[in-house]
Amino acid sequence: MTDILHSIYDGLIHTGWVEGVAVIAGIASVWYSRKENILVFPTGLVNTILYVYLSYKGHLLGEASVNLYYTIMSMYGWYLWTRTKEDQQTLVLKITSSTQREWIQQLAFFTAFYITIYVALTFAKAAFAPEAIPWADAFASATAYTGMWLMAKKKVESWIWWILTNMASIPLYFIKGYAFTSVQFIILLILAFAGLQSWRKKAKLNF
Repeated sequence: MTDILHSIYDGLIHTGWVEGVAVIAGIASVWYSRKENILVFPTGLVNTILYVYLSYKGHLLGEASVNLYYTIMSMYGWYLWTRTKEDQQTLVLKITSSTQREWIQQLAFFTAFYITIYVALTFAKAAFAPEAIPWADAFASATAYTGMWLMAKKKVESWIWWILTNMASIPLYFIKGYAFTSVQFIILLILAFAGLQSWRKKAKLNF
């Protein structure tokens, strides 16, 4: 336990400014998301663009693809969240829970991405990225793909997928030497549970 704490401390001391800015922006983005605040997207874009670079540098190729996807989906989500009805005041999109059919779609979406990313990373590991961890990276990536897709649509279940993403990402980034990022995912995990509870309440009001 002492060795783990020492490793975390040492990693935090040697955290670069790029990772520091990315972590702060990421935490801010999730905080705004829980509040259903449109600032989730500009802060999220800062986070994802920086993590494309950091993930690629750390041979987390699946996570790099996730953050590129985040960047695109953040712009799409920004558009969806700001759409209004004819009165120019009432938002079109509201927080809702998934139907059984939508749950099946989510699981299919996750499975398709997991298999695709796992196969791609297994090839990459053999070809040019020996430090890649295909099964873990693919899981963290596929759950994140699913979570971001549902977040853009304001689905309560997006938080369940974020919880899975954060749980997988904590050890994944720590192993790669990004201690500050691991701490970020611990904070994001706590916020994800809070977000799930908050959005469930809002979904009941919108029912």
